[in-house]
Amino acid sequence: MKTAIAMLSLAALVAATPALAAGNHAHEPAHGGVVAAAKEADYELVAKADRLQLYVSDHGKARDLSRASARLTLLSGKEKQEAMLHPAGDKLEATGAFQIAPGTKVVAVVTDGGKVLGTARFTLKQAR
Repeated sequence: MKTAIAMLSLAALVAATPALAAGNHAHEPAHGGVVAAAKEADYELVAKADRLQLYVSDHGKARDLSRASARLTLLSGKEKQEAMLHPAGDKLEATGAFQIAPGTKVVAVVTDGGKVLGTARFTLKQAR
């Protein structure tokens, strides 16, 4: 009897796993960028040659970014570039001229209200 219950429990878990995975949309890019999930928040970086945008959500829920900022470090080959992002509506943003190429590594340190919220790491897949 215990074996039958264990088999039914295992079957139920296996059947539920795809549904659980399909319901996890927080890690899909909503703005066409690259996503990084962390314990404290979800991050999406949209990187273009003239604009960097960082969307920060509370695991799928909107987050107030009015007191937030981020320092991004871009590493492309031997080139290193830094950018400071500031609130711009529902995201943090910087404009300028940025070295964006496939394979560029980006480290974002995000602060909110003067305290470090978290760090996110990205690898850009394609130039935009």
